[in-house]
Amino acid sequence: MNQRSDSPSPPADAPGPYERLGITADASFDEVQAAKRARLLEVAGDTMASSKVEAAYDAVLMERLKERQQGKVSTAAKTASQREQVPPAQKLSVSALPKLPQLPKLTQLPKFAQAALPRVSPAAQGRELWFPLATSGVLLGLLVLVPAAPPELLLALATGMAVINLQRRTGKFLKAVGWSVGLLSLGLVLGGLLAAGLDPSLPMGFPLSSVQVQSLPALVVLLLGALLLG
Repeated sequence: MNQRSDSPSPPADAPGPYERLGITADASFDEVQAAKRARLLEVAGDTMASSKVEAAYDAVLMERLKERQQGKVSTAAKTASQREQVPPAQKLSVSALPKLPQLPKLTQLPKFAQAALPRVSPAAQGRELWFPLATSGVLLGLLVLVPAAPPELLLALATGMAVINLQRRTGKFLKAVGWSVGLLSLGLVLGGLLAAGLDPSLPMGFPLSSVQVQSLPALVVLLLGALLLG
């Protein structure tokens, strides 16, 4: 007599666990879990369908476990190994790009170059303040009010004033001389541009020659340099 099984056998055309989850046999463990969650969301509220999804998920895990116990390499493991062996696509990194040359920093310059560069110091005080102001005021008054005063002599005196004040502020005579000559040259260039763009006869009843007009910016630049540089 043939004994009948109590549990009914599944139909021949019933989908397998992979088909029920909608994945292939080489799917990774993460893909299996993602497929399970997706199927449960699709059949939310249907207890029978949800139990079938759970059963398919358990069947896939049991099949993977049996293959591992028997020493077999599963299709999913083979696929993962092949993915690891494929070299990743090389990406263009910022570090691989050619770097532009960087300008040297002030601290990287030679010592003689650092010493030659002008620096703005705190505002002058005491004798370093009133001496250039008084000297420049007298020279400016002579330049504007005394047409007979030679501008060249006045500029020479203003340059000497700058040398003396900068030497007091920096303690270096050669540096003070170099900066004073540079300030004088800059002031004469500005004065030449001013003289070329203005009428020789200025307002307020002070008719100045082109040499006097050119000397005015030089006096101002020398005064500012004597007060601010250090």
